[in-house]
Amino acid sequence: MLYRLEVENFASIRERQIIDLRVGAGVDDDGGRFGPLWKGAKERAPKVVALFGANASGKSNALKALSFMAWFVTKSFSASRGSPMPYDRFNHYDTLNAPTRLAVQLSGVEDIRRVNDPNAAQCGYFYEFVLGGENKTVILSESLYYRPSGSARKLKLFERSQDGTVTATHAFGLSDYQPALKKILRQDASVIATLAQLDHPYSIAVWEAARRVNTNILMERFDNSEREVVRFYAERPILVEALNKEIGRLDLGIQNLEIQFGTEGPVAVFHHQGLAVPMPLFYESHGTRQFIKLFPYLWVTLQDGGIAIIDELDTAIHPLILPEIIRWFYDPARNPYHAQLWMSCHNASLLSEFSKEEVLFCEKGLDGQTRMFGLRDINVQRRDNFQRKYLGGAYGAVPVIG
Repeated sequence: MLYRLEVENFASIRERQIIDLRVGAGVDDDGGRFGPLWKGAKERAPKVVALFGANASGKSNALKALSFMAWFVTKSFSASRGSPMPYDRFNHYDTLNAPTRLAVQLSGVEDIRRVNDPNAAQCGYFYEFVLGGENKTVILSESLYYRPSGSARKLKLFERSQDGTVTATHAFGLSDYQPALKKILRQDASVIATLAQLDHPYSIAVWEAARRVNTNILMERFDNSEREVVRFYAERPILVEALNKEIGRLDLGIQNLEIQFGTEGPVAVFHHQGLAVPMPLFYESHGTRQFIKLFPYLWVTLQDGGIAIIDELDTAIHPLILPEIIRWFYDPARNPYHAQLWMSCHNASLLSEFSKEEVLFCEKGLDGQTRMFGLRDINVQRRDNFQRKYLGGAYGAVPVIG
């Protein structure tokens, strides 16, 4: 469970913005919306996080910051040496060469030796890195801390300085890997991503956790065409089966999806009630095609207990279907591992589906800076009509017309 994100000098976010999702034990949980920060923790965090705001207010940038952190941990080592990292600083003379800082707090296994044990004790982790350099290729610092049970403060696992020196405590188990790390660690690659190549157990565990971030925000160029989506389904018959179970329930006008194999690879066709022959994907509505594209992100996340980061989930998907998708994350049978959904929204009617702990707003000022704040940071009552008050401008973060 991810429960805190800090972003500074990243895209439209100039000053440090903090998303703190922690919910106290005294807050009533209406319908399984919250999950414990880690197993046994009294504090909780929402399983669904929805960002609202005007166009170009920075909603996508907040999600991109989280997606970029996952890229940094998993793929920075495999990126071309010296190539600019896939992010932008705030576009101002004072910040174009200033450091970028990103940090998260999330749960993890307390004893790395039990990383594959579903019953292993868990605790809070703190991961942070700072990037600099004229071409955005220098890691100024990187650190990982945790707070095992019984500890009054967080304890260091490793710290990295700008000159590439990595110091670690015994719990991190770095001593046997230090000689190899000194030879291959680059100034533009994460310590975690580098040590994962050396089969370092702790780093592999963190790397695997970052791989469970599933996002439709492209951090690097790759083929995300419908052809690739169909190939993804073709390689996973269980995913096709899962999709077909939902198609009938969601009333998309389709009976089922079938993967057929031709001379040019797999092809998706759809069976409709009353039609003589199945229809190819390109004949389906835009909304149906978007759902087909997004379903794998949601399904894989629910299966693995990771994080789905979906930009503009409400685009082209019917507003009556969206609440059902959101409820998947509340359902303990569908979501046994407390997976999270982070999403940006324009459809204000969805506000009636959320509690105040689940809603974040993004607002951009005249200086171009994005400011983020939660609905619970405003003096609101749970019985308030969030949709009506938001559209009326009571919370801010709405378009100003005229």
